[in-house]
Amino acid sequence: MKEMITYLNFDGNTREAMRFYARCLGAELSLMPFSEAIVEAPPGTEGRTIHAKLKKGACVLMASDTVPGVSLHSGNNFHICINCESLEETEHLFCSLGENGKVTMPLQDTFWGARFGMIVDKFGVSWMFNFEKPKS
Repeated sequence: MKEMITYLNFDGNTREAMRFYARCLGAELSLMPFSEAIVEAPPGTEGRTIHAKLKKGACVLMASDTVPGVSLHSGNNFHICINCESLEETEHLFCSLGENGKVTMPLQDTFWGARFGMIVDKFGVSWMFNFEKPKS
């Protein structure tokens, strides 16, 4: 397996969500609205995003809006887990992505030797933050 990429779907607010994530993560964002797609856009897709991609180093997050009439249900069946490089990065990402969201597990030291916490952001997406502490 070369890589695994998380792909999110939203109901008309992909642009807003991905701009928020790009700002919080310091990532490069590319957006393509339905109007720029080669395929004929279904009615009601004006202002919707057919494809969005965030990239920072080897990390990638993709997303798109559903087409009108397609039911979308946000759920708790997935998390995006970020393995952080430092305690400072862990704190920063936890706070910035948690802005106007809900903390489901505060950052804390764990039995596996990491600093770990979980949030659900303001768009209903679940995030995990993990920093493996150096072994002494």
